[in-house]
Amino acid sequence: MEPLWAIGLMTGTVLDGNIDVALLRTDGENIESFGAYTLAPYPQSIRTLLEDTLAQARIWNFEGPEPAIFAEAEEALTRAQSAAVLDLVKQAGLTPDEIGVIGFHGQSVLHRAPQPGRIGATRQLGDGALMHKLTGIRVAFDFRSADVRAGGQGAPLAALYHQALLRRIDATDGKTAVLNLGGVANVTWWDGKDHLVAFDAGPANAPINDFVKDLGLGDMDENGQMALRGTVDEARLENLLTHPYLTTPYPKSLDRFDFLSTMAEGLGAEDGAATLTAFTTGAVGKALDLLPQRPERLIVCGGGRHNPAIMAMLGTRASVEALPAEDVGWRGDAVEAECFALLAVRVLRGLPISFPTTTGAPAPLTGGILAA
Repeated sequence: MEPLWAIGLMTGTVLDGNIDVALLRTDGENIESFGAYTLAPYPQSIRTLLEDTLAQARIWNFEGPEPAIFAEAEEALTRAQSAAVLDLVKQAGLTPDEIGVIGFHGQSVLHRAPQPGRIGATRQLGDGALMHKLTGIRVAFDFRSADVRAGGQGAPLAALYHQALLRRIDATDGKTAVLNLGGVANVTWWDGKDHLVAFDAGPANAPINDFVKDLGLGDMDENGQMALRGTVDEARLENLLTHPYLTTPYPKSLDRFDFLSTMAEGLGAEDGAATLTAFTTGAVGKALDLLPQRPERLIVCGGGRHNPAIMAMLGTRASVEALPAEDVGWRGDAVEAECFALLAVRVLRGLPISFPTTTGAPAPLTGGILAA
């Protein structure tokens, strides 16, 4: 198949108020070129609506009918993201009929990993048919449900794109892995041949952001300043690092709320931020110990790479060299959106998007729904 222009969309579980929109030219396996990328802000009304939706989703917990707010939020975010797509197409000097497909991840509102004897459950809000109607472009969406129904984790799905990025910089010896730091941290490792591994390592920005918000000190630990001034509660950290998830073999996945800001309960702002940051990075270290080969270097994507405290502690707490995606020519804020552009092309081609070593799927699985 010839490469085509695809657009990927991503909105993270940390609810930073932005829609990541990225153009990628790809055949679903390799990256031909990177196109335009933008952060399109949601209006505050949608951000507030999504915060309420996440709160109601946790109460619902896959029991009984879905909360009515889901439909309201789904339409609002679909319309906002469709407008963001058309704006980016125009900005790039293209027309909608020059775009092969949109990869519409939607907003994750709840994710429950499978347990022995019970399949998992996952819910992303996003109306692909409405987006197709509004944009006139084919839309691939609902990327996770088929994997979950088959007994997989439904996450992480970024491994194939991380593999394409590693191939592009010739990092094919297993000594370099990719770490994404969003609400949750996930890691991808590839031996350069047929062995591709990915799983959720632990929490990333979510507990830190929630801790700061709960104290009324902003939306996040800006530039890691609180953590850098604080002192890690080493005894508490040692106890936190005994959490069984951290040594559970992969495949495995997390919901944004599986690790909470209450891990720092009773600590002051700076010490709490430092301790949560140390836990995030210590959990990454334990994740690297599970890999077939412990990498010497991590290329870090996602919002967490902007936090100097996290980046420094990856060296001291995870015992690994960590460098931001930009150091190897990647667009660290765009990686997740680009990922869903590539996955959308795979949906078009009927290629697998998840594997036994990435989500625990029983076999390589196709997924996603195509609105065309």
